[in-house]
Amino acid sequence: MAEPPEALLVLADGEVFEGEAVGAEVAVTSGEVVFNTVLTGYQEVITDPSYAGQIITFTSTHIGNYGVTPLDDEAHRPACRGVVVRDLARRRSNWRSDDSLDAWLRRAGVPGIAGVDTRRLTRHLRDAGAVPGAFGTADEDSLLAAARAEPGTDGVDLVASVTCAAPYLSGSGPRRVVAYDYGIKATMLRHLGGLATVEVVPASTSAEEVLARAPDGVFLSNGPGDPAAVTGASDAIARLLGRVPVFGICLGHQLLAAALGGSTYKLSFGHHGGNHPVRRVATGAVEITSQNHNYAVAEGSVDGADVTHVNLNDGVVEGISCRDVPAFSVQYHPEAGPGPHDARYLFAEFEDLMERGA
Repeated sequence: MAEPPEALLVLADGEVFEGEAVGAEVAVTSGEVVFNTVLTGYQEVITDPSYAGQIITFTSTHIGNYGVTPLDDEAHRPACRGVVVRDLARRRSNWRSDDSLDAWLRRAGVPGIAGVDTRRLTRHLRDAGAVPGAFGTADEDSLLAAARAEPGTDGVDLVASVTCAAPYLSGSGPRRVVAYDYGIKATMLRHLGGLATVEVVPASTSAEEVLARAPDGVFLSNGPGDPAAVTGASDAIARLLGRVPVFGICLGHQLLAAALGGSTYKLSFGHHGGNHPVRRVATGAVEITSQNHNYAVAEGSVDGADVTHVNLNDGVVEGISCRDVPAFSVQYHPEAGPGPHDARYLFAEFEDLMERGA
C-alpha cells in the first residue's frame, strides 16, 4: 500500500499542523474548525447535517477502528467539509462493519487529514475559539489564504444546503406529526416514527401549509449554523404556537426561542460531544447528554417560557417550556445518535403534549 501524501492544516490565525491526506483527494478544503469529544459514533457525527460548513476534529485518539455501516448513517450524505484525526485505523474490526472509514470517506467525497496532533489543536481551539481553517496537499501559503478567505458560519443560511427538496413520509405511528427539516437526523425520525406517521417538510414550508395537514404535533429538527440566518423559520413557528403542540431539538430549540422573542449568541467553541452534564431543573436530576451546536439561547431573553434544563459545564440554557402554549425544546440531542439515552423521555413528553392537544 502506497504511503499517503503529506498534508497540512492551516488555521486563519497562522497555526500550522502537519499530517497526511486521507479520504477524498483534494488540494484545498476550508471550513470552520471545531472539535468533538465522542469516543465512538464517528460515522453518526460525520453524517450529521448540523456540521455543514465545518471541519470536524476528533479528540479521541483512534478513529475508524470499527469501520462503517450504512445502518449508522444519519443522512444520505455527509455535509461537513472534512475531518481531522490523530490516528486513522487501517484495520477495521467489528461484525457490523461493511467497509473502512478511509474508503467510505473517499466514496462520500469527504477529505481528511490524519496524523495531526489533535491534542495541541484542541487546546488551541479551546483558547482561540472555533476558527476558519483549510487543509490539503497544497502549499502552506495557499492553505493560509483559503483559511483567511473562509467566511465561517455567522450570518450564513446553512440550512438551505441540507434541507429536503420536497416533503416525504417516515414512520408508521398512530398520530400525525409534521417535522421541519432543518437538517434532520435519521435517529430522530426513528424515535418519532414510533409515535406517529411523520411528514418531513422543507425548512421553507409556511405555517399555513403545515396547519393544512392537520397534524397532532410539529417537530423542529436540529440543523447547522446561525439560527438568525434561517430565513422565515422563526416567523413560521410563531404562527404555529398555540395552534398545535411543538417540540424542538438543537437548532429547533433556538428557532423556537427566537419565535418567542428570544435572542441567540455564538459560543466560543461550541458544544460537540457525548458526555455533557445537564441538570433538569424540575427534579435536580443530572442527565449525560449528546450535543452538537455552536449557538445558544441567551438566558433571560425568552419571555413567556421557563428554563427547564441547564448545562452544568458553563450554565448555558439547555431547555425551555412555554407557560401559555403547548411547546417546549431542548438544546441537546435526546435521540442519542451517538450518545447516552438519559433524555429519551422527552419523546414521551411530546406524545403526552399531543395527547392533551393545543
